Amino acid sequence: MSRRAPKGEYIETDTGNKVARRAVLVGTQNIMLGGKTVIQPEVMIRGDLSRTAPSSSSSSSGNASAPASNTAVAIGRYCFLARGALLRPPGRMYKGNFTYMPLRMGDHVFVGQGTVVQAATVGNHVQIGKACTIGEFAIVKDYVKILDGTVVPPNMVIPSFSVVAGQPARVVGEIPEGGHDEFELRDLYKTVGNNPQPPAS
Repeated sequence: MSRRAPKGEYIETDTGNKVARRAVLVGTQNIMLGGKTVIQPEVMIRGDLSRTAPSSSSSSSGNASAPASNTAVAIGRYCFLARGALLRPPGRMYKGNFTYMPLRMGDHVFVGQGTVVQAATVGNHVQIGKACTIGEFAIVKDYVKILDGTVVPPNMVIPSFSVVAGQPARVVGEIPEGGHDEFELRDLYKTVGNNPQPPAS
């Protein structure tokens, strides 16, 4: 089987996002893609799980922040969502009602195959391995590497420059100085799509 993507397997947006036709984006009006992001086949993003605004606020006119408050999932630039990943906003009881809070992801974030992300925030330059679970309302800071099969419990805060592994997750190392180049996803972006370029050697 050829590794080259069949023509038309990806839809490319004006901002350079490459979205697989076989990806499932539910509630697209509540999903923001920063640009140059790759969404592989079988990825699911649950934009339909957005915060429900109280009916009293719907009467206010001229509220410029109203559309932004419905954003369920916000993804930065040069992110890569591998096959079978699931992005789902975290939810909780708030003032007697169950509501979803936004999932915000920074730039240059790699989400591995079959990984479930329900974090509140994922920072910039983060690598999440395959078959991981990132629990509800977890906060992942910048330059973090989460190894394959890791289970990050709900509400955990992972500090910057950490290497995390285990079930439950714990910090097992740190990113060395000068080890930041591996978090750059521009070259990986170029290898995907309808006209992929071979990786730079």
